[in-house]
Amino acid sequence: MAKNKVYDASSIKTMDDRSHVRLRPAMYIGDTGNYGLHHLVYEVVDNSIDEISNGHGNLITCIIHDDGFITIKDNGRGIPTGIHKETGKPAAETIMTSLRSGGKFDNDNYATSSGLHGIGVSAVNFLSESFHLTVYYDKHVWTQSYKKGLPVDKFEKCEKTKQTGTTIKFKPDHTIFQTTEFQYKILADRLRELAYLNSGVRIKIIDECNDEENEFYSEDGIAGFVSYLTKNKETLSPIIHLDNKINVKHKKSKKEYKVNVEFAFQYNKSYSDTVYSFANNINTRDGGSHLTGFRNALLDSVVKYAERKKMFKGLSVRPSMRDVLEGIIAVVSVKLPNPELEGQTKSTLGNPEIKKIVFEEAANAISKYFAANNEIAEVIATKVSHACIAREEARKARDTVRRKNILSSLSLPGKLADCSEKNPDNCELFIVEGDSAGGSSKQGRNRKFQAILPIKGKILNVEKHELSKILDNVEIKSLISAIGIDIKTKDISKLRYGKIIICCDADVDGAHIASLLLTLFYRFMRPLIDNGHVYLAQPPLYKVKIGKEDLYVIDDEELAELRENRNLNNAIITRFKGLGEMNPEQLGESTMNPTTRRLAKVMIAEDEEEETNTVFSTLMGNNIELRRTFIEEHALNITDEELDI
Repeated sequence: MAKNKVYDASSIKTMDDRSHVRLRPAMYIGDTGNYGLHHLVYEVVDNSIDEISNGHGNLITCIIHDDGFITIKDNGRGIPTGIHKETGKPAAETIMTSLRSGGKFDNDNYATSSGLHGIGVSAVNFLSESFHLTVYYDKHVWTQSYKKGLPVDKFEKCEKTKQTGTTIKFKPDHTIFQTTEFQYKILADRLRELAYLNSGVRIKIIDECNDEENEFYSEDGIAGFVSYLTKNKETLSPIIHLDNKINVKHKKSKKEYKVNVEFAFQYNKSYSDTVYSFANNINTRDGGSHLTGFRNALLDSVVKYAERKKMFKGLSVRPSMRDVLEGIIAVVSVKLPNPELEGQTKSTLGNPEIKKIVFEEAANAISKYFAANNEIAEVIATKVSHACIAREEARKARDTVRRKNILSSLSLPGKLADCSEKNPDNCELFIVEGDSAGGSSKQGRNRKFQAILPIKGKILNVEKHELSKILDNVEIKSLISAIGIDIKTKDISKLRYGKIIICCDADVDGAHIASLLLTLFYRFMRPLIDNGHVYLAQPPLYKVKIGKEDLYVIDDEELAELRENRNLNNAIITRFKGLGEMNPEQLGESTMNPTTRRLAKVMIAEDEEEETNTVFSTLMGNNIELRRTFIEEHALNITDEELDI
């Protein structure tokens, strides 16, 4: 910090909307990686969906151009073009250049909408190096272009037309985004979702770069979505579907408004669950009140049916939410005015009243279905009860594997996804950073010999705490019990996995987490390192698609080498921000695949003075700045000499 600098009123800075969005883009679109890049498209498409879902138009087209641009057009009403009395500018220009402007702050023009904050399309404009607007409104074509959010010409009235709608074409700013290459599959998956969520809407996607295109259309709503998701599954039940509009009275204002509750689900013979939730067409990735209401209704309905049939006789426990979701594929969608969605990226629905509304509608519909379809209800309840029995038997089995002292009496952690192989020499344990990456890893692994243990971020720094404090840490206790080592005696005779693989993001935070884990192994589980059981996974930073060939590239240096040896002009290069961004298929092909993955065995030098250095340099190489930053942040008792700095 600079010395003698006066902190007064002159130190306080203010920023205009455009400058703030460009300085802090992640606040508005989530991040500047692959997710944020495609979120730009979603913001524009959501506006088109709002038009169509409110009865204006029926077609949306998305075109990925080979020059880095992307076009989204619809045949809705078009953006109003008259002069806005407060700004003195055309309304369309006001919407494109001002945050918190739009037609969705009340319910006069849109009964429901996903664009709630008046931020989306203007943020897209501010984050684009080039942005072109074409509006078909009031029997004329209107156009305007922008550069990094600033108009480069006037909002111009052009030729006459009978069309209505809006076309937006933009190119993301390469100085802001880590990658500016749109991925056909990512966009196609989202557009397919929207077609299912809005039956009767036709959505086209065209990729000029790879000569691919598709059109999505569904008359069956989200029942068709569930059918699509279960097409390769061995199902146990038909699709159970409800689509209902409810009149709700606001508690304070006493005004009535409509809420559309729709869900569909189907059980299959697998042991995993797939549940999607949406609010006003937005994929609420982290769930919220609507998903909680549905899940509680499903559990309540199944348990009540099974109890009436005395299917739990002799069981000391009742099914949990985990049991009732085993083998289910479900989609839950609500549409309502004034949804309380978390932040600009809208990952969670917060409206508390929706939980009760969805619960009552779902519980009533499922109970009626079970009463009318006894055989199907019995199949579902039987699967749930078997899941409950298996969970209880697994708990009892874990309890029998207790040893005499506190260090060896830990049962296996509940979040451990174990493998079926019994020979430890053939088993692998992946210690994965974060629940999101853990979920993808569980789906991408080979269940026979690969186990997954997700941990929440940075574990306790064992250099700074006594053993009693260390053993109170939930994440460390999970690691000890999963691995099967007695850290007091250093006995590894009951080791459960021949390979223990640390699998973290390829960034500074991931390096810190891996370093903390290595420190734990070095100080309290040294035989694991000495006997060659500890490895560092090296997840790819890039996926390079050359025609039909998929290559995974470890870092920028290897990508540069690939560019020298291969023509990548038409290649699709995806940069992974972290393991959580990789889908199960990508993890299974790269980090989880024994034939193609890259592992670094953690080694200890024979010279005692170099031991600590060897552990950390295995992870950090010659990156002195990274090593020094880690030491300072975590106050490790390691000198510069020990780290060879």
